[in-house]
Amino acid sequence: MPNDYKVVIPARYASTRLPGKPLRELRGRPMLQYVFESACASGAADVVVATDDARIESAARAFGAQVCMTSAEHTSGTDRLAEVVERLDWAEAAIVVNLQGDEPLMPPALIDQVAQDLAASSGAAIATIATPLVATGEFFDTNVVKVVTDRDGYALYFSRAPIPWDRDLLHDNIKALPIGIVPLRHIGIYAYRVGYLRRYAHMRACPLEQAEQLEQLRALWYGERIHVAEAAQRPGPGVDTEDDLHIAEQLLQAQED
Repeated sequence: MPNDYKVVIPARYASTRLPGKPLRELRGRPMLQYVFESACASGAADVVVATDDARIESAARAFGAQVCMTSAEHTSGTDRLAEVVERLDWAEAAIVVNLQGDEPLMPPALIDQVAQDLAASSGAAIATIATPLVATGEFFDTNVVKVVTDRDGYALYFSRAPIPWDRDLLHDNIKALPIGIVPLRHIGIYAYRVGYLRRYAHMRACPLEQAEQLEQLRALWYGERIHVAEAAQRPGPGVDTEDDLHIAEQLLQAQED
């Protein structure tokens, strides 16, 4: 395990579907605290909460987190990470895991896995994970992001569309999983090399990213390589809505009982 990897948790207060999301309570504690504790239970040398909101800063410091205040102008968590690595002057070769502040059920083992995978993938600037997609409904669900890789596990493309497309099978509106290829569902946790985050700060959004609304396509557009490993275990669901919040609370209660 790389002993110098770090975790940054980007957390913003504004959320269209769930305002104040990082501070919404789960079993009497802010959701962000569960995310922070998962990161601390991993092998990370440092865990930093990155925010632009004083309410999140205050709550995070109250449960013992290191906080880096960042610009309110960032449009993505990766932009926020890019500012953090500059502010904290992290080494070019250091590895940083981006753990979203709405993932209270992310197992620490997966945080370690993406960091370790990037350390082992010398040709990659980014590492992420995926799980086999076994439900036909998910394969055709545009909210489920799919990824196709080459034989060495490097990403060829990410899409909301059902990929790979089995032309001979999926004709005349037939809905089924492709034959002979296991489609992969992308899980949104990333490890980055600091050098990539510094390059990213100067990369403009690309047409593919804008069309699919998938930020990772920017890296592929500019020729960066992303290694994709099969997740060692399935993570719990993230939180985007009130219903998600109730589900997360029930799952956390089941874990703690």
